[in-house]
Amino acid sequence: MGSPSRVDSTDPQLEANKRTVLAFYEAGINRKDFDAASKLIGPRYVQHNPLIADGIDGFKGFVGSLRERFPDLRAEVKRIFAEGDHVIAHVHGIRVPGQRGTAIVDIFRLEDGRIVEHWDVMQLVPEDAENENGMF
Repeated sequence: MGSPSRVDSTDPQLEANKRTVLAFYEAGINRKDFDAASKLIGPRYVQHNPLIADGIDGFKGFVGSLRERFPDLRAEVKRIFAEGDHVIAHVHGIRVPGQRGTAIVDIFRLEDGRIVEHWDVMQLVPEDAENENGMF
């Protein structure tokens, strides 16, 4: 048997998928611009976060809620990975400037260069930690 195949980190499709997800964060989360973000979403958008309704209308409602409740919310992507049709992002989300925020891992599945599915896991950044490594 030969050596295991290596995934080329410069694969153009993987890089394009990462750029799509980064553009999605900027448009949908940071600018709260549903119209711009919706251009990055496929015809069917499956939402796994139980606090957000399924589909494109669910995402539209989520963006509207952010714009109303947390107009200064920012998401800073600290790390982004792509493999196959999935992109995973390690994100620092801050709803209100000055808060410690939330550590988020978002998982997206893309088809034909557009986002069609989303999962997330979130953890508040604590005031005190048992180690000095930080969450990012």
